[in-house]
Amino acid sequence: MIPLAERVRPKNLDEFIGQEHILGKNKSLRNLLEQKKIFSMILWGPPGSGKTTLARLIANLVDAEFHQISAVSSGVKEIREIIQIGEENFEKGKSTILFIDEIHRFNKAQQDALLHSIESGKLILIGATTENPSFEIISPLLSRCRVYVLKPHTNDNLKKILEQALVKDDYLRSLKFKFIDEDFLVQVSTGDARILLNTFEIAVELAKPKGEPLVIDKEVIIDAIQKKKIDYDKLGEEHYNLISAFIKSIRGSDPDAAVYYLARMLEGGEDPLFIARRMIILASEDIGNASPNALVLAVSTFQACHFIGMPEARIILSQCATYLASQPKSNSAYLAIEKALEDVRNLPNYPVPLHLRNAPTQLMKDLDYGKDYKYSHDFDQHFVLENYLPDELKDKQYYYPTDAGQEKNLKERLMNWWKGRKKY
Repeated sequence: MIPLAERVRPKNLDEFIGQEHILGKNKSLRNLLEQKKIFSMILWGPPGSGKTTLARLIANLVDAEFHQISAVSSGVKEIREIIQIGEENFEKGKSTILFIDEIHRFNKAQQDALLHSIESGKLILIGATTENPSFEIISPLLSRCRVYVLKPHTNDNLKKILEQALVKDDYLRSLKFKFIDEDFLVQVSTGDARILLNTFEIAVELAKPKGEPLVIDKEVIIDAIQKKKIDYDKLGEEHYNLISAFIKSIRGSDPDAAVYYLARMLEGGEDPLFIARRMIILASEDIGNASPNALVLAVSTFQACHFIGMPEARIILSQCATYLASQPKSNSAYLAIEKALEDVRNLPNYPVPLHLRNAPTQLMKDLDYGKDYKYSHDFDQHFVLENYLPDELKDKQYYYPTDAGQEKNLKERLMNWWKGRKKY
């Protein structure tokens, strides 16, 4: 039998649940699709967020010929064959959509092969990726595509997806249910609609021998999960559990726990670049200026793993994880940008003070742009007390350095310079 997730895949936008930020009423992508305007795009989001479904819906809406390939199993040969089809359709006035799942797995040469056809409009690319396109998609290709970020499904969305499946699917409609523990099923699905539907389908088959009406309780759901995950599922719940434990172990300064969870992920087939990328984020978010070299090492680790690959990359990842876990910790840089963003979003866009503005023209000089600006290098210690924020935010402080590691030196220097005007 065709898997449940495929059987109940939405056939139109009204059946599509979730991603309201781009597909809700009057939202950008929905407006364009309703006008039947199509363009190349990258859909970036976690597993089970609806990337493949959305690509197929788009093709149906604009009446385009749809071709789907996976970057894991396809290469330049398949791309060229579809490009040829696209060129023939273009001459007939018909659009051709090439959907590439896991496009981040294509190398530079494979991505290069797409550029001319996308630029000419003979091929419309929809790429799906779980990885940050800025890291994995070459700049020329990225510049020719719009990027849409898909979010994990909310619990409410997952409940609606399950309810829709119970109504739409002929097989499920033929069964009688006494109880379904929706809350627990949603909880273990971790925002992934595919996990939700696949787990529910297995749970139904496990419950059937007990007779109808079916009881899909917590015990049956746990049994379904265990049956489904004989091996480590790097796209499922265990993926999120292990990376969470790994990051929290480094944040908690326990190199032994960190390297244990690293080994669990690697042995299960996790992408080493995914792990390296998460350590880059942690190096700034949780260590920051307490040990600035942490970010340097984390970036070097990502590059080294990219060059070397497995199995040797395990050694590089272990070095980085144990180093990061052993460093002093500070989240001051993270808190600073969050506080600044809060003000930017909630307060007016105050004008930049005149003395900080550039004055490349005489008119700007006449308007006092740059007037009375004090050049820091003309003063003792290359510092002068000055207001650099808009007047409405004078002396506002976002960055509060800690006494951890090298950040203590930064704190002392700032205290000496700002002499009580800020609370360092």
